[in-house]
Amino acid sequence: MAAALGRATSRIADFLRDHAPLLRKLQWGIVAIYAFLLIVPAILPLPDNASSVFNNLTIVAQFAFWGVWWPFVLISMPILGRAWCGWLCPEGMLTEWASERGKGLAIPKWIRWGGWPFVAFALTTIYGQLVSVYQYPLAVLAVLGGSTVAAMIVGWRYGRSKRVWCKYMCPVNGVFNLLAKLAPWHFKVDEEKWRHPVIRIEPINCAPLVPLRHMKGAGDCHVCGRCSGYRGAITLTPRSPEEEIVRVAHGDPWQTALLCFGLMGIAIGAFLWSASPWYVTAKQWAATWLVEHDIMWPLLDNAPWFILTHYPEVNDSFSWLDGAGILMFVIGATVCVGGATFLSLWIADRLAPAAPVAGEYAERWGRAGLHKLAQALIPSAGIGVFLGLSATTVNLLKHEGVQAAWAAPVRFTLLSLAVLWTLRLYARLLKPREASAWRKGLAWLVLLAGLAPFCLAWVLFFAVW
Repeated sequence: MAAALGRATSRIADFLRDHAPLLRKLQWGIVAIYAFLLIVPAILPLPDNASSVFNNLTIVAQFAFWGVWWPFVLISMPILGRAWCGWLCPEGMLTEWASERGKGLAIPKWIRWGGWPFVAFALTTIYGQLVSVYQYPLAVLAVLGGSTVAAMIVGWRYGRSKRVWCKYMCPVNGVFNLLAKLAPWHFKVDEEKWRHPVIRIEPINCAPLVPLRHMKGAGDCHVCGRCSGYRGAITLTPRSPEEEIVRVAHGDPWQTALLCFGLMGIAIGAFLWSASPWYVTAKQWAATWLVEHDIMWPLLDNAPWFILTHYPEVNDSFSWLDGAGILMFVIGATVCVGGATFLSLWIADRLAPAAPVAGEYAERWGRAGLHKLAQALIPSAGIGVFLGLSATTVNLLKHEGVQAAWAAPVRFTLLSLAVLWTLRLYARLLKPREASAWRKGLAWLVLLAGLAPFCLAWVLFFAVW
């Protein structure tokens, strides 16, 4: 059975390699659809309350981007790896196309900075909330369109036929990298065959800049198939979904920051603020205090739409106080939820310290144990972002008259399964550590406690708020 599955996956990779022109035509088709849904709704009038997905292009685009595209692209990562990036992503296609025709400059050090995945994700997520990116096509054009233009500029300036933007600066690159580590297959490199090649030794172009000879996991690979069979050493191979986290990935401070403070902090605050009674209460208190002290400018809603939501024609405009309130809520969620998760990792790493880590990695990052443990958060962090994005899917379906009684049980089931998977990964990562059984058990309980604010936030959101 395993051998048959291995042969099937290898044939899929060879098909992708041998039909690269067909794949490129498919990508150009996606680019055309993407550009149409991005630009045309931005020049149309805003839909009224009677509009629906059956008679209004703006709502069609809203449903396509936020109801289907983003939630299910995330789900595809732990199933197919980064196949979306290599097969369909319009931004990846456009940045590579620009790079083929660009200046081909060397990639500067500031682009290769390791913090971009976290910083780009944080800025994009927060800015998207301030301009209501899920509701308005102009905001979509600013966020998604701005990212695409930046990707093309970076592609035109740096590299040659490469996806420099995707490798270093894409706002979701870090998220996709993490989730793809759960994929049940990857391109495996046979070191012996690499040293003694028998076929295909001509150079190939790895657009996402993966060091093929030393490729160990699926986090950076775009599954485009170009390297399939290279030197007779690279094969698309089935594996356990836990293999990369347990045996390969060691993590680093920026990935830990993205998991704890990005996906389990900033993202939760961004998804939950609009439904939270705490946000409403805090804003009312602040507004009352401002009026009592005759400070009126924060209550004005005169910011342009590209800074804060401003659509007076549909009675939807954010005041400066609204913007500050959103920022404070997101910061609060980051501290309470992300901070609790990070603190649990820190304590657990000291209760059951990892075996010493040698080499350059130890010199650069110090205590590798904490960052290795953080990799276990990937299932929970990923499902949290999916739950937040799919809330838009459910709301759009409700707007079209679709019953959604099934949503709550599905949400709780997905959340429970993801948390259980994280706890299982914690147990596997703690197992080989040089510490007594009771210290490992106590560390596991601390890690469990660290997930409590994350779980509570989603339970309140779906069951109470």
